[in-house]
Amino acid sequence: MPPIDIDATVIANARLSSEYSVLSLAAPEVGVRTQPGQFVMVKPAGVSDPLLRRPFSVFEILRDNKGAVIGVSILNKRAGRSTRRLYDLAVGDVVSCLGPLGQPFKPVASPAKAWLVAGGVGLAPFATLAETLALHKTDTTLFYGARTGEELFYLDFFEALGVSLVLATENGARGTKGRVTAPLEASLQALGAGDRAMVYACGPEPMLKAVAELAARYQQPSQVSVERVMGCGLGGCYSCVVPVKHGDEHANLVRSCISGPVFDGAELVWE
Repeated sequence: MPPIDIDATVIANARLSSEYSVLSLAAPEVGVRTQPGQFVMVKPAGVSDPLLRRPFSVFEILRDNKGAVIGVSILNKRAGRSTRRLYDLAVGDVVSCLGPLGQPFKPVASPAKAWLVAGGVGLAPFATLAETLALHKTDTTLFYGARTGEELFYLDFFEALGVSLVLATENGARGTKGRVTAPLEASLQALGAGDRAMVYACGPEPMLKAVAELAARYQQPSQVSVERVMGCGLGGCYSCVVPVKHGDEHANLVRSCISGPVFDGAELVWE
């Protein structure tokens, strides 16, 4: 379905910490169109600073108690002007919202396993993907890394879907001490002959590069969601290009807002 541009009312802004929040928007028209991995471009309505909207993966498809779609949420980290404004929004405020945009993840079904690798706010596209995988009855594991244990969010949400959790923190407070790629590699090494795991990843680009290279080393496929600065989200400004190649051909620059943000990890050329 094509994206739509609406003014969406804030229906909740749950502060998870002093830096993170989940902003819920009354945007049923966007929610019913969204597939896992797609994103929206948002900014508070009526403001000129910042001038441009900012891209966010759709975190949740929000539904009422009868199951009808009523909106979407985004996972926000307060880091700059745009994200501070979003963190400070209150119920009843209005947000300009364009979406859904971009190419989604391709879910796998049993007997393949689904391994979701999230770093920090890279958790964002995996709530909707985990729900879809649960419908497919796919054996799913979330490899989730953060700086501290307090920055590991929504664990109960994923466990309720039957997702197995493998955690890593830089300070060692929860799970493995260090980067999330360490337990991922251990799990890849433990795969049996003939086992197949689709490795999905979202997070900082160095993590994506490491995940894609690990998946390729152990002959497993990967899908990665890149995080690039986007001026428009519609392919008009060319601010979000990434190099991609197919097979032995030369790399071509493509716009991640329309050719991505989800790519085959084996086809991205890591700079």
